[in-house]
Amino acid sequence: MKLGCCYYPEHWPESWWAEDARRMRDMGLSLVRIGEFAWSRIEPEPGHYDWDWLDRAIDTLHAAGLKVILGTPTATPPKWLVDQMPDMVAIDEQGRPRGFGSRRHYCFSHEGYRAECRRIVTALAERYGKHPALHMWQTDNEYGCHDTVLSFSDAAATSFRGWLAARYGTVDALNEAWGNVFWSMEYRSFAEVDPPHLTVTEANPAHWLDYRRFASDQVARFNREQVDILRAHAPSVDITHNFMGFFTEFDHHAVGRDIDVATWDSYPLGFLEQFWFSSDEKAAYLRQGHPDIAAFHHDLYRGCSNGRWGVMEQQPGPVNWARFNPAPLPGMVALWTLEACAHGAELTSYFRWRQAPFAQEQMHAGLLRPDSTEAEAAPEVRQAAKVLEEIGPQPCAAAPVALVFSYEATWVIGIQPQGRSFRYLELVFEAYSALRQKGLDVDIVSPDADLSTYRMVVVPTLPIVTEGFAEKLASLDCPVLLGPRSGSKTESFCIPEGLAPGSLRDTIPLTVTRVESLRDGIAEPAKGFAVTRWREDVESDLAPELTDSAGRGVVYRHADIRYCAIWPDRALLRLLVERMAGEAGVALLDLPEGIRVRRTATHAFTFNYAAEPVAVPHLGETLAPASWHIAGR
Repeated sequence: MKLGCCYYPEHWPESWWAEDARRMRDMGLSLVRIGEFAWSRIEPEPGHYDWDWLDRAIDTLHAAGLKVILGTPTATPPKWLVDQMPDMVAIDEQGRPRGFGSRRHYCFSHEGYRAECRRIVTALAERYGKHPALHMWQTDNEYGCHDTVLSFSDAAATSFRGWLAARYGTVDALNEAWGNVFWSMEYRSFAEVDPPHLTVTEANPAHWLDYRRFASDQVARFNREQVDILRAHAPSVDITHNFMGFFTEFDHHAVGRDIDVATWDSYPLGFLEQFWFSSDEKAAYLRQGHPDIAAFHHDLYRGCSNGRWGVMEQQPGPVNWARFNPAPLPGMVALWTLEACAHGAELTSYFRWRQAPFAQEQMHAGLLRPDSTEAEAAPEVRQAAKVLEEIGPQPCAAAPVALVFSYEATWVIGIQPQGRSFRYLELVFEAYSALRQKGLDVDIVSPDADLSTYRMVVVPTLPIVTEGFAEKLASLDCPVLLGPRSGSKTESFCIPEGLAPGSLRDTIPLTVTRVESLRDGIAEPAKGFAVTRWREDVESDLAPELTDSAGRGVVYRHADIRYCAIWPDRALLRLLVERMAGEAGVALLDLPEGIRVRRTATHAFTFNYAAEPVAVPHLGETLAPASWHIAGR
């Protein structure tokens, strides 16, 4: 695995560049990401390019033996371009334009802006496509960050109507699919259809789902236009995009199909603060991040682009954007780096080289402080580089467990949650964490993936069952777990004929007759677990495998297939993982709190995410906080 950093030569005096490059090499870095925010310096006036500074920056890095990941600058269109076409900006759900003065102020559907992007990307590719320093392209930056996937602009509305016409053919077919006879919502033509916002009460859920599908397709189309240009000018150079954590506003599998290497931006402490984790977890893992946050995304994004992936931005210290921004525990930057290696990363790049003393991210730590002295993470990078050199390449090993992840599923549940605490991402993450707590390696895959090589398959929920998925599950010879709400909606967001689980009924013969959601704090007892958040009434000739204390069915089993009719709490997930692993003959580890294991083809990695020393039975030793053990297999 290669190490790198994110560098912005335009932020620093040119007299610093050569020394920065030398220090990067001395620290063990070999890759430098540049350029993704530099449009105003590349093209300070319309049609007038200034390449000289970027030529010198790339040449300086190359002379020091560094390779470059060059970003297309389309996430930050310059002010002159916004003034030229003011309608290129995205419009938020409240109808307000996204203003200039930060970044991502564009609408994916604006044809004029897309043309400008093609022009600047072409110019960049022509200039640097054959440069010997070029290691990889990065398209744009963090698609959708700051809630910018969904735009409600005139450009988006026009594109949406064309998208609907292509999907449905006739407006009558659209009316039928959406159930527009309800509340007199029928349209006479596609031209009458607007985006689903500013309605008096909730918009039609089918309307919303199609708008999310459309918006996701626009992101993939936008990315593909850049990829096609870059490939034409540099066919042998890999292309990446840097995805984000716990972000599901577009289908990353769709974008991943067009790139070579999926990368993501890893901020374990920021994500711990921002998401659903309990107060106790936030306290226990304050300076380490929850032990499954980074790993979850490593495995997710490895599954988005045929197994090739990396970390484009690794947190090196306190960030600037979370509710609270603690510093990492000493050792964690090195641990996060080695965890990425254990999951098969090709690269880990630290954000950023030097902390900026100005603008929006001046409170975000770097490998250097603003005065150019080394920050706390720098010696940990050297440490990680030394370990990586010692252990050599780490090819991925085959994982025994597949966890099925669907971006469409998170849209469906977000549109119609039926219970405020039913969160798709949390459900999937809890299932993943339950597997990891038992020492299992996991592949996170799309519903379209081949599942035949796995010894266990977990589907936390899949409301819309894609064509052929039920048959694929039925053909497996391994334990399968289906979570609540699976098969509960049709492609057009209706309750299926014959009720849930729809097309899965031949696989698991039961019918969900009613659902209910429970408010936070309600826990109905069961043997060894509790019913919280969500439960389903089930009719079936199958005797339930597990019941609550009142005898109501909770888990049903038919052959190798299980269906869980409640929100599975951690105790129930643990029980199900143990049963499925026993049936599959998959060995488990009883890992102490904070300890996690990951295996490559050649080594086994054990990490301590706890803030105190932990005795690890399978090692027969105690691991210090923020430390690791690596052994050959």
